[in-house]
Amino acid sequence: MNTVTVVVGANGLVGSQICGALLKNGETVRAVVRRAGSMAAQPGLEEWVGDFTDPVFATKVCAGARSVVTTVHPMASDFKTQRRVGVEGTSDFARAARDAGVELLIHISTAGVYEREPQTGDVTESSRLVSDDAGPYAVTKRDAEASLEEVTGLTRVFLRPPAILGAGESSTWNSILPTQIRDDETARHAVPDRTFAWVHVNDLASFAADIATGRVATSNDPEVGPVAGSSTAVNVAASAAKVRDYYAPVTAALGVAPIWDDQPAWTGRLVADRARAWGWSPTVALDQAMIELVAPLSGTREHTTP
Repeated sequence: MNTVTVVVGANGLVGSQICGALLKNGETVRAVVRRAGSMAAQPGLEEWVGDFTDPVFATKVCAGARSVVTTVHPMASDFKTQRRVGVEGTSDFARAARDAGVELLIHISTAGVYEREPQTGDVTESSRLVSDDAGPYAVTKRDAEASLEEVTGLTRVFLRPPAILGAGESSTWNSILPTQIRDDETARHAVPDRTFAWVHVNDLASFAADIATGRVATSNDPEVGPVAGSSTAVNVAASAAKVRDYYAPVTAALGVAPIWDDQPAWTGRLVADRARAWGWSPTVALDQAMIELVAPLSGTREHTTP
């Protein structure tokens, strides 16, 4: 049966792919954006322009929807802004969604909420989270989950992806970090054997869409499916890799040399057994993801700072 899903931050790297995956599943998508014309017109997609933190707008956009997906977090902003939008705004939107009759909320969180020190070992959904002295992004993403824990009355799923690979103008790993590596020698430093946990945006989006449309059924066991009426965290990571697997092809494409540091680093796995038990199976291999990533980089060599 065709149902309605609201996607907040629908024109971002992750949000846009989730919209596409939902449409493939036959869903009607309400794409929440800040500027009109942000989304290409297509059957089944409705562009809703507004501020998702506005409770009046949130109530209207969620009316009649079965599920919502939240992807907005101003990670490049100061701590106060990240808390206001990412924590308070997201939880306010969740309350409005619940009060409008929404059954399911999927929040795109991050594996950055985990403490990953050299001695940490493998990381599961029950592993230790970061302390208050971690960076603003990790702390506010952690606190967003904690705030959503308090929004009872609907099922909540926290997807925790690591590095998200996929083409996009403002993608951290495809554009922002490569630009820093190109222009700033300090950004070329890396510990080669440190774990590089990653997922391709297409695989993350398809999993979010399957949960939103009920293809992943609710359960009373988090190892089987989202716990109905409660919150469930899920790691979403593809095959294990090392930092050298990212830095070596990126620096080669940019025409600069990586600088390998010899120091202790996290070498465990981000365990995604729960996601796989829910039926998720990533389809994009790292080799393919890196080919996609480096293809546009060689043309930026001329901007390299001497």
